[in-house]
Amino acid sequence: MYTQNNGINHKVSQWLLSMFIIISFMIVVGGLTRLTDSGLSITQWQLFSGFLPPLTQNDWVYYFDLYKKIPEFYLQNYDMTLQEFKVIFWWEWAHRFLGRLIGILYLIPLIYFSFKLNFKKLIPLYLIFFLICFQGFIGWYMVSSGLVDRVDVSHFRLAVHLLIAFIILSLIFYYFLNFKNVKKSLNNLNRFIPIVFLLLIYLQITFGAFVSGMDAGKIYNSWPLMGSSFFPDDSNISEILTLSSLSDRSIVQFIHRNLAYIILIFYIYIFFRIYFLGLREYYNTIYTVGFLLFTQVILGIITLLSGATIFYSSLHQISSIFLVSSCIYFLYINFSFSQQPSS
Repeated sequence: MYTQNNGINHKVSQWLLSMFIIISFMIVVGGLTRLTDSGLSITQWQLFSGFLPPLTQNDWVYYFDLYKKIPEFYLQNYDMTLQEFKVIFWWEWAHRFLGRLIGILYLIPLIYFSFKLNFKKLIPLYLIFFLICFQGFIGWYMVSSGLVDRVDVSHFRLAVHLLIAFIILSLIFYYFLNFKNVKKSLNNLNRFIPIVFLLLIYLQITFGAFVSGMDAGKIYNSWPLMGSSFFPDDSNISEILTLSSLSDRSIVQFIHRNLAYIILIFYIYIFFRIYFLGLREYYNTIYTVGFLLFTQVILGIITLLSGATIFYSSLHQISSIFLVSSCIYFLYINFSFSQQPSS
């Protein structure tokens, strides 16, 4: 999509960078919304009327009364006061407000640039807008799973919601690099290496969402063993190949831990492959990926040992944003053919 019009390239890249920052912030707020158990505080999907928060005491009472009708309140938070409700409400409202804001801040510039450039050049950016809209639907689909028969949302729907957010972030960062005309390496690794590495990171994010959704980080708060053994003693290792294992807190934590080890081993393989091939263009990139990967692992261990406190859990998620971004950069510079500017 890169063009020979440097002025347009700069404007588009600045817009995409702004979107990258605000979506990153959205992911952080979304994580805190989950960690503070605030996601079910707004029990209705109000696309337009929900843009404004409650402005009067009667409005607050109305939303609180709606919350009292769901299982999370009458089974778990039955002694919650209106003031306590306001705290969780603000987290969920901020999350939804940011979602609406992202849609507006993305669509208006996209229409503007469509007049400046050939529409066909921006089709990938329109596909991203479709994902942003779809993400709003998935967000409500996730929330709706916790309004009837359970006190929390489905961890499967939570994982889909989080994964789509990271895919959107990744695509925006990739096209930001494209419009910035970041130079790609002339000597390429096997094209599948950074792709497989990124897919492993996405898979780990998915299991991280499972851990978060089921509060699986609050059990087996020891490392490197899970209690007194490598495999949790309250589960059967034969169950790990069954679909039911994805709803087992102990097994999900076990998979999340060991997937991190697999990713580390694969990173070490990539690191030495780059050095044996003498691909100096990759040195700074692979150093950055490694630093962020080890930081992520260390934060994961600290989060686990802390009993999954909000502070460390949030840092762990913030670190994943930087890690995914570095993986996208690695993927971008390893693209198998040289970039040719188009008019």
